[in-house]
Amino acid sequence: MTKIPSVDLTDFLSTDKNKKQKFINEIGHAFQNIGFVALKGHFLKEGLVEKLYTEIKSFFDLPLATKKKYEIPGIGGQRGYVSFGKEAAKGRKEGDLKEFWHFGQYVDETSKYAIQYPKNVHVDELKEFNAVGKQTYQMLEKTAKYVLHSLALYLKLEETYFDHYIKNGNSILRPIHYPPIQTAPKGAERAAAHGDINLITLLMGAQGKGLQVQDHKGNWIDAVAATDEIIINVGDMLSRLSNNKLKSTIHRVVNPPKELWETSRYSIPFFMHPIAEMKLDVLENCIDEKNPKKFEDITAGEFLNHRLKELGLIK
Repeated sequence: MTKIPSVDLTDFLSTDKNKKQKFINEIGHAFQNIGFVALKGHFLKEGLVEKLYTEIKSFFDLPLATKKKYEIPGIGGQRGYVSFGKEAAKGRKEGDLKEFWHFGQYVDETSKYAIQYPKNVHVDELKEFNAVGKQTYQMLEKTAKYVLHSLALYLKLEETYFDHYIKNGNSILRPIHYPPIQTAPKGAERAAAHGDINLITLLMGAQGKGLQVQDHKGNWIDAVAATDEIIINVGDMLSRLSNNKLKSTIHRVVNPPKELWETSRYSIPFFMHPIAEMKLDVLENCIDEKNPKKFEDITAGEFLNHRLKELGLIK
């Protein structure tokens, strides 16, 4: 496979059973073989995408002292601003060459999750920043819900299997800024090779080269989406649940060639997380003689906490 397969969510949402099954087969096959797809037919409108990019560029252009007002201690970077070089990939000492922001779940104040989750951080300097972030979050969450419907059917589960677990899930929208590179990085990349923690990731901003995916032979493949597509990949939680039937693929964001060092890169992943109580115990129908159980039982909350420690975001 030399490029990321492309699928269209409108096929799955169609009343045509053949189109729906075609989507299930295509996305399931892609996730079983490489772990990535490019998705058309999502719920993000072009105007909303343009507004979001305007807002996040305006935020990252603010003075560092202003941005650091929104770096909240004691919450492991789960909301608000995370400054340049603070996050490192699992097993890496060098911090990634990026700064980013986190929008988190929007829950009713009467919900038990209102106590569990840090509150979203409001940016005073930009009037539309938070509203546009919230709207984007909700449209990506809606898209992810239907992608998970298709994967539930591919795994021979009831279509709405994931719905209970993702409602009020600890999902994160992360606008990332990779600033211009000033001097030759010593062993650091914009985002070092890693796998994602969560169920699935939906990525805006993969229209230019930079994001690469590793195939099963160790080759790196450019993951480039069309302007109307978002990239979706499997995370470690879904890989565990499916006994690695659906692959959590290693990926990275490489540094640009030297002639492009002066350019910024922006990307906006949405990390779909379930509620902490979800059990990631391997599904019985994903275990057989050829595929014995590969992972120990663990909850989503325990797994996330363990990985955040590995990333250096919590102690």
